[in-house]
Amino acid sequence: MLDWRNCKSFKKIEMNFSTHKILKNIAAISLVAMFFSCTNNSNEVRNLLLTKNQPVSTAIGVNPYIYKDSGRVSSKFITPLMEDFSNRVEHPYKRFPKGIVLVSYSNNGLDSITIKGDFCLSYTKTLISELKGNVEIFNHTDQSRLVTAQLFWDQNTDYLFSEKKFTLTSPDNLIHGIGFESKKDLSKFLAKQTSSQHLLNEN
Repeated sequence: MLDWRNCKSFKKIEMNFSTHKILKNIAAISLVAMFFSCTNNSNEVRNLLLTKNQPVSTAIGVNPYIYKDSGRVSSKFITPLMEDFSNRVEHPYKRFPKGIVLVSYSNNGLDSITIKGDFCLSYTKTLISELKGNVEIFNHTDQSRLVTAQLFWDQNTDYLFSEKKFTLTSPDNLIHGIGFESKKDLSKFLAKQTSSQHLLNEN
């Protein structure tokens, strides 16, 4: 009987099969090693950016970013530059060094509020944002406008508060003061120090 194990062609096939199997194992090991290497490199990059106080990502020209609620547009967000510092474990935040414009809609889009500022920090865990530099809140419904140098916005309650000087105008009144809090639409307005004057409508 012919012994295939002693056949040269069989030995060649067996050797090729073994070599192919070894190469597949090497390729699999290499892929696993590459995966863990990339994961480690990614973590190292994040940690390096953290120590260098650098963002993990940057978005240029966000114009506009649209938020929807139940299929309806709830707000529009515009900024020239957004920097993501989500690598901060305790206090992750987003920074907008070139300012923001946020338009918020309510009442099926009939009412809207515009929020502007030259600089903004938005903390993702607490949902509190700080706006600085030419900060302006405008209620398009009642035409009231607030201007100040700095304010904080608690998105959990939609309350605004500040310790800085402010000017609040409406079609009938002009109010100057220091320190205030109010709802985002400028209702329920409370001020610490104020001086006001009534504006006459000549029409």
